[in-house]
Amino acid sequence: MYGYEAWSLILREGHRLRVFENRVLRKKFGLKRDKVIGDWRRLQNEELNNPFFSQNVIWVIKSRIIRWAGHVARMGDRRSAYKGLVGKPEGRRPLARHRRR
Repeated sequence: MYGYEAWSLILREGHRLRVFENRVLRKKFGLKRDKVIGDWRRLQNEELNNPFFSQNVIWVIKSRIIRWAGHVARMGDRRSAYKGLVGKPEGRRPLARHRRR
């Protein structure tokens, strides 16, 4: 999660992160033996999240993005992070294709 404060988290990426988190938790906690049938089965999403009261990855990312925005808002006007958050881009982009470098 390095540098995720600058991410623009869209719904599709959030869903992918949540799927990945559930996959990791399933591998970590393994299978569960069903009391009624006696067979082994995979844990469901509710069973992964409820007993441990863990914060999901989407909540953590959003809260830290807001925390970083608070830091940037308190920065001076001359800092580039503040200009990127508050400022508007000036000028126009060139019409030509970018040079290959």
